[in-house]
Amino acid sequence: MARTTGSHSDITGPRVRAAALKLFARSGYAAVSMRAIAAEVGVQAGALYNYTPDKQTLLFDLMQSHMEALLAQMPAGAGDPMVDLEDFVAFHLRFHADRPDEVFIAYMELRNLTPENFARIEALRRTYEDRLERILRAGQAAGVFRISDSKIVALAIIAMLTGVNTWFRIGGRLSLDEVVAQYWDMVRSAVGAGTLPR
Repeated sequence: MARTTGSHSDITGPRVRAAALKLFARSGYAAVSMRAIAAEVGVQAGALYNYTPDKQTLLFDLMQSHMEALLAQMPAGAGDPMVDLEDFVAFHLRFHADRPDEVFIAYMELRNLTPENFARIEALRRTYEDRLERILRAGQAAGVFRISDSKIVALAIIAMLTGVNTWFRIGGRLSLDEVVAQYWDMVRSAVGAGTLPR
């Protein structure tokens, strides 16, 4: 299929993904048509197929890009469970704070992935969860964390941290630094490490 006159794949492709991200987050994947995405970009509906084979591929690409960026920027770890846990908490909150649409789609639209695409995204999510679980197990072994099931605690911490995106807004009552500090206190208590003076 010929490319639409005046379009450029390096410009229009990112615009297609940005439009899909916005519309999926606002209206939900199922309610958004390729025609609506095309209208948001300002191209004919048929032109979208120069940049993506279908809507499912767009959804998968958005989720995969989000997870790959998350994993690529995740702290490597210092080898001290307390430091590593604090770094994980701060990283998760700061990484997601300015990506509310990506977070919404990554968690709420999993059900709309094909089984194959779901398995691929779940594998990336497990890699991230496993990083936190390894920190928790190291803290258990060192006697600094008092937890009984590192998997459940890891999932609970991630759910708590991700929930910040439902209410936090830049410029709101609390700064991001204040939110990070308060959530670190809560996570530290959740793993039985108590609240330490700053």
